[in-house]
Amino acid sequence: MSTNFAILGSGAWGTAIGILLAQAESHRVRLWSARNAAELNKRRENVPLLPGVAIPEAVEITGDASHAIADADLLIAAVPTVYMRLTLQPLAEKVSRDVPVLSLAKGVENETFLRPTQIIADLWGSTRLAVLSGPSHAEEVSRGLPASLVAASDDLGLARWVQRRFSGERFRVYTNTDIVGVELAGALKNVMAIAAGISDGLGFGDNAKAALLTRGLVEMARFGVALGAEQATFVGLAGLGDLITTCFSPHGRNRRVGRRLAAGESLDAIVHSSHMVAEGVYTTHSVRDRAAQLGIEMPIVNEVFRVLYENKPPLRAVSDLMLRRSRDERGADPDH
Repeated sequence: MSTNFAILGSGAWGTAIGILLAQAESHRVRLWSARNAAELNKRRENVPLLPGVAIPEAVEITGDASHAIADADLLIAAVPTVYMRLTLQPLAEKVSRDVPVLSLAKGVENETFLRPTQIIADLWGSTRLAVLSGPSHAEEVSRGLPASLVAASDDLGLARWVQRRFSGERFRVYTNTDIVGVELAGALKNVMAIAAGISDGLGFGDNAKAALLTRGLVEMARFGVALGAEQATFVGLAGLGDLITTCFSPHGRNRRVGRRLAAGESLDAIVHSSHMVAEGVYTTHSVRDRAAQLGIEMPIVNEVFRVLYENKPPLRAVSDLMLRRSRDERGADPDH
């Protein structure tokens, strides 16, 4: 019996997941592209985002959303968080709330601070929701390189269903019921990747970067736990695993933003010159505001915000981080 997948969004990650799923003969995959379905069908290659990677004929590419979602057993939302509401809102009347939805997005909505699955629930009334996250650059997955991710859902049965259908010889999927933690980890690591890119661009070396990532992970977990996430999630694939990948890989778009900021480029120039969305640029603003509201200490996030939105020189931002008041690593006051 076949399983029908509808992938909504033809970016790099949506395309890569389509290629992955189409490898199983029992899978029927439809990839919906709102803008360039004809070009993708003609070339069978996502030239701007995944050059040199062929899209197999087993992936049906369509510009018709109704056709894409017809008879789908799983809807896969592969739209960047910043564009999710605008893109998915028109599909609300076409989607059955009973069909499970899997989000691939990593970020939070600036205006509402909703996570991707919460945006989907708000738009479609969907009740069966899951997220697939972890260290997973589309450039590698689309070429069949090994990767391990986590499928998270409040519904463990749905997480296991996704696990069975996505797992393969080179694609391993774990399950997790902490959907809050998995989604927040995926959003927060992008902010830390911008900081890592700044460190790299300034030539600060491995020692500084290791310290940055370690303290960044502490900030991520502190923030997530305050919003209801589980601490353990942040040392798993969606937290530490994804953080390592995005902060070291040349494919990391948020890290690339940081490097270019360190080189003196303006944020506007960086954003408008890229085909891909660097979610961390938007997430930084949202997280900084929410952390301030809740009284959560997030010094790295604050400095990244100042570089992005207040034109603070990157070197000054790093110096201010290093000169913060000394404290115990575990959070205790050094004077006690």
